[in-house]
Amino acid sequence: MEVYTFSEARGNFATVLDIAKKQGSVRIKRRDGQSFIITSEKHENSPLDVEGINLNLSRDEIVDFIREGREERDRRFSEPE
Repeated sequence: MEVYTFSEARGNFATVLDIAKKQGSVRIKRRDGQSFIITSEKHENSPLDVEGINLNLSRDEIVDFIREGREERDRRFSEPE
């Protein structure tokens, strides 16, 4: 765990927070002997929380793709084996 004096932490607070995020926690000591630990919070993200991509498709194009896929599925399941 990284240890900083109060003055070091105050002067480089953004860096201290970045290190806490990467390493999990950082200790800050004051001259009077007090000690504090800064920890990063863990965020529980949804597995469905994914970054989207822009395909530059219109609403009608998307609906057409879905319709084609459903028609293909229906053809496959309606053909005798």
